[in-house]
Formats: sequence, structure tokens, C-alpha cells
Amino acid sequence: MTISNSTRFLTLAAVSLLLATACTSTRTQKSAGETIDDGVISTSVNTALVGDSLTKAHNIDVEVFKGRVQLNGFVGSNAERTQAVALAGKVDGVTAVDNNLKLRGEKRTTGETTDDAALTSKVKSALIGDERTKAHEINVETNHSVVLLAGFVANNASRSAAGDIARSITGVKKVDNQIAIK
Repeated sequence: MTISNSTRFLTLAAVSLLLATACTSTRTQKSAGETIDDGVISTSVNTALVGDSLTKAHNIDVEVFKGRVQLNGFVGSNAERTQAVALAGKVDGVTAVDNNLKLRGEKRTTGETTDDAALTSKVKSALIGDERTKAHEINVETNHSVVLLAGFVANNASRSAAGDIARSITGVKKVDNQIAIK
């Protein structure tokens, strides 16, 4: 079986179009290069945070979308918040830093820590079970029954739905919805 030149040309054109499309970013989706760049940025920010004496002992969640960094979680002081933002801002490729770090406040008892972990699990499960949200794009953390939602979603409907879902969970006192639109 022989393949004509026109068939080869059309096949090559189709493959080229598919490859070009796969490498192009949209408002809500990253190109392959942007995905790699964001991975490098995330690793660099995490390394800077762990290597700093003020921020190393805390679990600060780092999310990145097209160079925009979100710092999420709970920390012990304003100095830690300020230092985390400064460290993230110094990383090559960072275009903006969203400071979603909240003060932890008073120390939690073992029971409160367990209750917060249970609430986090319930919120995550509810997000997974709802077709309006994509739980893998939403970070959930809980401290003293206050749920912090962060990450990047495609539209305001997904952002609002995530907040509504979290508020519907029994035991949640407050929802701090810091989810950003891509």
C-alpha cells in the first residue's frame, strides 16, 4: 500500500495542528511549558520556605498558576506571614504572590486538631462528590473549625459552589474562601 503525497501532507498538517494546540495556553489551562515552569516555581518557593528559620517549621501550602503564587494555610505570627511572602516574591518567574496565610491563634488541643482534620476530610469529600467543583484544584485547611479554601478554578460559579459546599458541612464555623479565578 502506498501513501500519496497529498495524504502525507494532510497527515503532517493535522499532527502539526494538534501539537501546536497542545502547546498553547488558554485563560484557564496552562501549556506544557507553563506547567513545567509552575512546577519549578512551586519547588523553588517550597525550598525557600523550608530553608528559612522563621518559616521552615510550618506547613505552608504553595499553589502556582502561570507564575501567580498562592501561599495558603495557618501560621503563628505576622512575621512568618511577611517572611513567607517576601521569600516567594524573590523566586524567579513569580509574577504575583497572593497571601492567604491566616494567623493560627491560640494553640489547639489534640481534640480540636482531630476535629479540624475531620472537617477538612468532610469538606474535601463533599467537593469531590459535587460536579460543580473540581476538588483537586481546591486546597482545604481547617483551624479552630474555620475552613480556608484556596487554589485556582475556572470560573466564579465553581468558586461560589465550593464556598457553599464547605458552609453546608456540620461543625464548620466559618469559611474563608480565597479561591482565585484562573
